[in-house]
Amino acid sequence: MPEVQLTEAGRRELEERLDYLKSVRRAEIAEEIKTARGFGDLSENAEYDAARKAQAEMEGEIAEIEAQLRMAKIIHETTVTCAEIIDGKEQLCKTYTIVGTAEADLAHGRISDESPVGFALIKAKQGETVDVLLPNGRVKKLKVLRVVK
Repeated sequence: MPEVQLTEAGRRELEERLDYLKSVRRAEIAEEIKTARGFGDLSENAEYDAARKAQAEMEGEIAEIEAQLRMAKIIHETTVTCAEIIDGKEQLCKTYTIVGTAEADLAHGRISDESPVGFALIKAKQGETVDVLLPNGRVKKLKVLRVVK
C-alpha cells in the first residue's frame, strides 16, 4: 500500500473508528452470530449468513484502517480563501481546506493536496495569484486572499 497522507485530525478519526470496530462492533457481531446459531440449521439460516458477512466486512475494514495508519504521513491542514479571476476581475470567492487524499470531501470544501487546485494552493502565499492547470486543459487563475495553517 502506498503512503497515505493524513492530517492529525484524520489520523485520530481513523484510530477512533478502529477502536470502535475492535472493542464494540466485534462484540456486537459475535453476539449476532451466537443468536443466529440458536435458530438451528446453519445451511438455511439467513441471520447467520448476514452476521458472518457483516463480520467479514468489518474485519476487512479493520485491516484496511490498520494498513492506512501504518503507511500514514502526517501533513498539516491548510485553509486557503481565494477568488477566481475571470476576465481580469476577482469573482467566486471560495475557501478550501487542503487535506490528504483519504480525507478529501469536496461537498465540505475539503480538497486533496494532490488535486490540481490543492497542489497549486498548498504552498501559495497571501496576495499571490496562482495558475491551476485543470484536467480539461483549461487554466484557472486564483488569487489567494488568506492562508491559515
